[in-house]
Amino acid sequence: MVVLIMGVAGSGKTTVGRTLADTLGWSFRDADEFHPAANVAKMSTGQPLTDDDRSPWLAAIRAHIDDHLARGANTVVTCSALKERYRAALGVDPTRVKLIYLTGDPTLLAARIAGRRDHFMKPEMLSSQLAALEPPRDALTVDIAGSPDAIVAKIRTALSL
Repeated sequence: MVVLIMGVAGSGKTTVGRTLADTLGWSFRDADEFHPAANVAKMSTGQPLTDDDRSPWLAAIRAHIDDHLARGANTVVTCSALKERYRAALGVDPTRVKLIYLTGDPTLLAARIAGRRDHFMKPEMLSSQLAALEPPRDALTVDIAGSPDAIVAKIRTALSL
């Protein structure tokens, strides 16, 4: 099974994803690991990515998902996956990939981003992510107000894991 955890910056994708994977004994990969250096450099200066910038990043995540599906291996992977076309590029098929959408109050999201140190995502970029967001219709939606353990418990219950 592949569990794809999506949401805007500050939603807790990495923390929740890593906790879920650790709890289940599955592999975990964070979307940031798939970015080409040029994307990281661009975001480090506060510039949002374009769709052209995202294309190789999405392709790398898709290859990771496809590899795990082909091998029948379980994994948790994160990706902002803000738009429907990005999710389509990732091959998000609800019968094979379980999509989890982490959502929360913009004030909480901004506070979390502001509290990060040494991360390329700048607080001023949150508004562009929120503007671009197309909430998924076929995902398990989980509010981020709870603790990571509580969020993971909700995901496990909903997916019978």
